Amino acid sequence: MYTTSSVFLQSLANAGITHVFANWGSDHPALLEDLQRQRSENDGQTASKIITCPNEMVALTAAQGFAQVTGKPAAVIVHVDVGTQAMAGAIHNVDRGRVPVLIYAGASPFSSLGEMRGSRNEWIMSVQDIPDQAGIVRQYMRFTSQIESGKVATGVVHRALQIATSHPKGPVYLWARREVMEAEVEYSAVNTSIPLRKWPSVEPVALSTRAANTIARALSEAHSPLIITSHSGRNKDAVQLLADLSTALAIPIVAVCPSAVAVPFSHPHFIGVTYLNGASHSHHLAKADVVLVLDADVPWIPAVQPPHPDARVFIVDSGDPLKIISAVGQWHVDAEMMCNADIVLALEGINAAVQAQIKTSDASLIEERRTAITAEHDEWVRKLDRLEDAWPQDLQAGRATLPNVLGVLRRTIAQKTPSRGLQKTLVLNESITNYAIVWQHMRTEVPGGHITSGGASLGWSLAAAVGAHMGAGNNYELMVSIVGDGSFMFCVPSSAYWIARRYETPFLTIVLNNGGWKAPKMSMLGCHPTGYGSRASSGAELSVGFGPHCPDYSQIAVAASAGWVWGKRVGGDGGNVKEEFDAAIAEAVRVVLEERRCAILDCVLESI
Repeated sequence: MYTTSSVFLQSLANAGITHVFANWGSDHPALLEDLQRQRSENDGQTASKIITCPNEMVALTAAQGFAQVTGKPAAVIVHVDVGTQAMAGAIHNVDRGRVPVLIYAGASPFSSLGEMRGSRNEWIMSVQDIPDQAGIVRQYMRFTSQIESGKVATGVVHRALQIATSHPKGPVYLWARREVMEAEVEYSAVNTSIPLRKWPSVEPVALSTRAANTIARALSEAHSPLIITSHSGRNKDAVQLLADLSTALAIPIVAVCPSAVAVPFSHPHFIGVTYLNGASHSHHLAKADVVLVLDADVPWIPAVQPPHPDARVFIVDSGDPLKIISAVGQWHVDAEMMCNADIVLALEGINAAVQAQIKTSDASLIEERRTAITAEHDEWVRKLDRLEDAWPQDLQAGRATLPNVLGVLRRTIAQKTPSRGLQKTLVLNESITNYAIVWQHMRTEVPGGHITSGGASLGWSLAAAVGAHMGAGNNYELMVSIVGDGSFMFCVPSSAYWIARRYETPFLTIVLNNGGWKAPKMSMLGCHPTGYGSRASSGAELSVGFGPHCPDYSQIAVAASAGWVWGKRVGGDGGNVKEEFDAAIAEAVRVVLEERRCAILDCVLESI
């Protein structure tokens, strides 16, 4: 027997969906039945690989990680209204991260007298039926649609994926009533393959010749130009193009709230990473006379550190320069020009225009700028070195600093991986208040080698590592998830590490344990720097701390995996802190590389 569910699942596979991250419920009998039919007819195999996920947010986050490293969409199946809501913050992340994911949710039956297969036969179906299920997520989706018949299911799937993979990429949401998914169809409906070439993604848009020439001329004539980017490196081809532009005109590059590698860390004109905490923007912003903003949601905070009022500002964004499709509420950047263009095509156009105009540029000014920026980059690197090597004078009593830990981690990876470097290491960074510090000290060189969720909801890094491993595990020697202790608990580790063991996706987790949520404390101090809260004796008193008895995060992972994960808490126990971290990180990396198991280090740092 073939049903609408048969058509739906085969349509996903025909469209190139290789992985479906599923959390099953009472609305999915026909899907489960058809998957078992597939196994019985295909030596135990299903058309797409089904990944069982005991938690919906973990399912969507794993799909996000998969799509981030492969560039290809994954699918997620959840359960009616409650499963849709349980995806919670992951919905925000795939939207803001512009990640193509297809989400499907069943819906309660609309018949209740047994008129059709799938009619209501459980009490819970009445309380899970709401008037507008798609309305739960519509403002975060690029497209929502109901599947109303098996005859149209393939077209609905193809249209959804066509939209999800077109700029600005993002999530789509489909849903269907149980009776519809149970309805029988002819074999021909399942066996018919609609050519995907009939449903192409929208071709990326190039920068107009006028815009490219205007931007190139402004940069070429500037005395103090500046490039700001956040997400340009989501397209790996943009990394070298940006480096070429910076090199040609000696333009400093600042990564503001990045979600991907913009340029190699060693590029002499790369001068830092900022997440705009306090007055932390580059000093170049205040003096820049021309600013080029590439794929950045928040290039600066106007009330805190705006650019010079006379600066010429040019905005280039891949698909949504005014943040309309992304449904951002109040948003504005003072700019001379707003450009909707694919970042790779835009940089190609600007670079070509620069080469045509560079002969008229002031060569001595460019070389003078190049010397100054290179010296600034080199001094920044020396500062990072000093911070990594500045261990507490009393190694028995002191706590390791975050630069200490990251320095050991980076050097250990370089020594232990087969390639003897970080070229084949993927860093998943969810360190929140320590975002910039992790970006800087991990010193990533390779495009795509360091990513974040691109959104603001915590709980991304563990499941994203699982999904990334499933999508591109063969491309990397090691995956490292660096996560704060607060974020770790948002990650639903009981589910994430269970999936990691079930599907054998080994990665290393570094928990930065500062005893609580530092972010809300910093937000409070930003508004009330000398108020009552500033005088709180501890994070626990302020109600943002987890002490005095913090969880042992490493053992949560060990328990969730029934002992498959190797875990250890390190630091703060009175031993030689440098020797502890050297030995623990070396062993953790060895476990992942040689034993192909997950490893986790609960790194105790100075408490908030």
